[in-house]
Formats: sequence, structure tokens, C-alpha cells
Amino acid sequence: MTHAYIYDAIRTPRGRAKETGSLHALSPLALLKTLYDALAERNPLDKSQVDDVILGCVTQAGDQAANIAKTSLLYAGWPSHVPGITVNRFCSSGLDAINFAALKVQGGQAGMVIAGGVEMMSRVPMLSDKATVFTDPKMAARCQMLMMGNGADLIASQYQISREDADQVAVTSQQRAARARDNGWFRSVVPVVNPEAGANVVHDECIRDNANMESLAQMPPAFAELGAKGIDALQLQGHAKLTEIQHIHTAGNSPAMADGAALVLVGDEALGETLGKAPRARICAVASVCDDPLTVISGCCAATQKLMQEQALTADDIDLFELHEAFAATVIKCQRDLGISEDKLNVNGGVIALGHPMGATGAIMAGTLIDELERRGLKRGIVAASGAAGTGTAMLLERC
Repeated sequence: MTHAYIYDAIRTPRGRAKETGSLHALSPLALLKTLYDALAERNPLDKSQVDDVILGCVTQAGDQAANIAKTSLLYAGWPSHVPGITVNRFCSSGLDAINFAALKVQGGQAGMVIAGGVEMMSRVPMLSDKATVFTDPKMAARCQMLMMGNGADLIASQYQISREDADQVAVTSQQRAARARDNGWFRSVVPVVNPEAGANVVHDECIRDNANMESLAQMPPAFAELGAKGIDALQLQGHAKLTEIQHIHTAGNSPAMADGAALVLVGDEALGETLGKAPRARICAVASVCDDPLTVISGCCAATQKLMQEQALTADDIDLFELHEAFAATVIKCQRDLGISEDKLNVNGGVIALGHPMGATGAIMAGTLIDELERRGLKRGIVAASGAAGTGTAMLLERC
């Protein structure tokens, strides 16, 4: 069997998804060009030999429409014959892009594939594609396409997770992310030039150093109003043991919307000989699932559980877990279900602190995991991301 290896993983800093955000002045095409240029500079690759480019992007509208994987290559001046495809499995898209690249390598269809993702939420806001399954209440109910925060509140109700528990996850995420930033542990970050400011953006912008339990406790529930419009009733109908939905999630313990992009260089063993460098990690196994759509964002937990069962692994066998902080309750559910110790899980913070550029997040997390395995001299890690409707993907990586 041909193995698939990761030779490099780079990303942009994450900017706030606002017009005042540090990356807003850049188009998604320009943001990706920064990474294409950096990838070529860091690796002596022949651009004409790239077999495919696979990018995740959730909201494929406006600046991100028209197959941004292909159009970004043209914008960046890469050879016109290099193909590109854009994929959408909601917020696990960036991780799925890496998996699809690995499958092409393992199947002998490709020797070198660039995977990753992009999402510029300040320019293309979530739901700006106006998908009927989200905008039409009757269609949403029929398809069970609920908003992510309401799914998180259902998880909290099922697991009796308190507001204080959720806020503690958020504070820990902020503290760990700030520590990693200050110590230079996010080694996959490529500086981005902001043309309006004329300066480099080098750090993730969403981290809130001053977050604490007292400040988070003052924030109002974010999804109670939506719940009262019928979502709570739909969820309770599907979960008869519950009598009410506890609305514990706020802007403070939910993922921060962000701008960002990531690229991962995936190839076979021969690519290492061509590049004259050893791979950084091997892609050992992947699992994709769809969990209960009413919990919306529990997929990363279910996918990780499936992956570990299929590989006959326990939490003790894994050195580090990089699991999607798709709202605080999801992290707590993962810890409880999988028996993960605090010192192995999201050790440098998660998207609550760092930001969640949806189509790019999975690829960013994969690079973060590899960086930290290398920094600590550890061997094995799992990265997993949740998407809407209960979807989720988990990937087992081993450092080379």
C-alpha cells in the first residue's frame, strides 16, 4: 500500500471577521496567494508537477464562489494545467480536503497534492449563500438543519453541563492560546501583508487575553431566542428524556468567527526524494461520520470514537488530541466520552480563542497538531472537526 505523508503545513494568522479585522482588506484569492508563494519558497517543488489542489470552503458565494481552489491558482500565477476542486462538508471541510488528497495518493492517482481551506467571514459572512435549508423554517425542520449553537445547548442539556463548566473551557482556551502565541509555538503561521496598513499580520487576532470567569458570566445566552421560536420544541420532541433545553452558550464560550486560510502539502514517499526532505507526518487513518443532526456539532466526538475503535486505540495510546472547540459543551462531551486527560486536549487553545474560519479550520488544526508533536518530541495525535447536521471527520497522524 502507498502511504500518504504530510511534508508541510502552513497557515495565515486568523483575523477577526469584521471590516476592521486585520485581514479584511485582502480578498480570499490574495490571502491564498500568500500561502501558495510561501509553500513554494519553503519547498523546492516543481509547480507543474502538482497533481491536484483540494480546498475546503463552506460559504461558496461572492468572493469565494466559482471554485476558489482553481481560481486562486490562476490568481497566484501557477501553471494553468494544475487542476483544483473546492469541497464543502461544513466546518470539517479543511480536514476532509486533506483526507481526499491522501486518498488520491494512496490510490496511486497522485504523487503530490496541495490540500487545505479558506474562509473570509468578514467578506463572505456565514449563510450569505442563502441556502434554503437554513433560511426556510419548514425546510430546516424537515431536514433537521439547525443552527450550531442550538445543537451545543442540546449537548449541554443532555450532559448536564453548567454555564460555569462552559465558561471554564473558554477561559482555558484563551489562556493556552495566549501562552502559545507569546512563546512562538504556532510555527505554521506565515505572516500576511495588510495592503492598507502596510504592515505584516503575524499573530491570531481573536485571542482575548483579558477573558476571565467574571467577565464571561456577564454575557447573555446567545441561542435562547432561536430556541423559543421552535427549535427547543423540535429538539425535545427528538429527545423525550429531556424536559427543557439549557441555554448556556454565549459569545464568550462559542467559536469566534474569523478570516483565515491554510495549505498542506501531501504526497507519497517519492515526493520526499524529489524535495530532498523527510515528511513531517504520516496520515495513518481517517473516519467520517454523521451523528445526531439535532446535536448539530457532535460529529468530531463520534468520528474520533469511531477512529479509535477501528484502530483499537484508547486515549492512553494518543499523545495529543486537537479536537474542534465547536462550542464549549462539545469539548466537555469529547473529554467525558473518550476519557481524554486535560493535559492532552487542545493544549494550545482552540477556536473559541483562536477563531474559526470555517473551511480552513480543519487544515489549520492539523498543522497545529503537527507543530506541537514536533515541539514536544511526541509521536501520535488525532485531529477532528465537526460540521453542521452532525457531520464529523477525525484523522490519526504519526510524526515521522
